[in-house]
Amino acid sequence: MAAPSEMEKEQIFSMAEKEMEYRVEMFNKLTHTCFNKCVENKYKDSELNMGENSCIDKCVSKYWQVTNLVGQLLGNTRPM
Repeated sequence: MAAPSEMEKEQIFSMAEKEMEYRVEMFNKLTHTCFNKCVENKYKDSELNMGENSCIDKCVSKYWQVTNLVGQLLGNTRPM
């Protein structure tokens, strides 16, 4: 098996870079969405309370479920 050419290496690096950017953007959206939904605007304690923890757990779980479902649906859609 031949070693990848410089052009192939650049393409692989570019794809990895885009994947990392996508994952960072997804994490930021997840954090922003669940924080705004679950954490009160007025901070009373230095740590999350049980209700906030529970809400965040559910929010993150649903976010990933929906993200995976959309990915599967898009993956199953084939252009004609």
